[in-house]
Amino acid sequence: MPAYDFKAPRLFVETSLAAGAVLPLERAQANYLLNVLRRGEDDPVLVFNGRDGEWHARVRATGRKDGELHLVAQTRPQTPPSNLHYLFAPLKSARLDYVAQKAVEMGAGVIRPVITRYTQGDRINMDRLQANAVEAAEQCGILAIPDFAPPLRLPEALAALEPERLLVFCDEDAPIADPVRALSAAADPGRPPAIAVLVGPEGGFSDEERGLIRDRPNTVALSLGPRILRADTAAVAVLALVQAVLGDSR
Repeated sequence: MPAYDFKAPRLFVETSLAAGAVLPLERAQANYLLNVLRRGEDDPVLVFNGRDGEWHARVRATGRKDGELHLVAQTRPQTPPSNLHYLFAPLKSARLDYVAQKAVEMGAGVIRPVITRYTQGDRINMDRLQANAVEAAEQCGILAIPDFAPPLRLPEALAALEPERLLVFCDEDAPIADPVRALSAAADPGRPPAIAVLVGPEGGFSDEERGLIRDRPNTVALSLGPRILRADTAAVAVLALVQAVLGDSR
């Protein structure tokens, strides 16, 4: 039997969580549980808020469209936030939703949009990004919602990184074709550093931007193989690679 309950729905809430607490459901949450999922009286639900761990709760209907959750017991303690930063050039809306969801699933703790020369659009709906992050966390059993840092232009985003943080830069022109070897040479897998991953726009980085990134100390350029990947595919590939070599998937 699996240790995790995959059958009970999970909800993210803003309220503090404690044994015996009663949480009124927002209208959308009540509709989702009572009408969409057709959860009945005392059916189990898992709730989390990113601070107090995950809790087992029971559904109570207070009306046809209203309900509340009665917290019973904590199922998992709160995990510390991830120290992996994900920096990306914004994409078109549907693919941007995908990137936000996958970054959460792959363990990013901070997500920052970065405006580059070839970024397709610099108008970013941060509320929509946050909603996608919450949805991904609800579905994947994640306890901590990543922080969403405000968008910055590339020079300012690079300057905002701590000097000791290793920057992993996806570059199709990187001279080392073996990304595992490049990461292992850049940092000791036994004592992995704080890491930031940078993925560019569909048009790639300009020569000036590539030079600016390469001039930053503590930066490693990675090639992700013989094929040119779409920006959203590259995001998943590099996050999986970093987590496998230097992160929490080892």
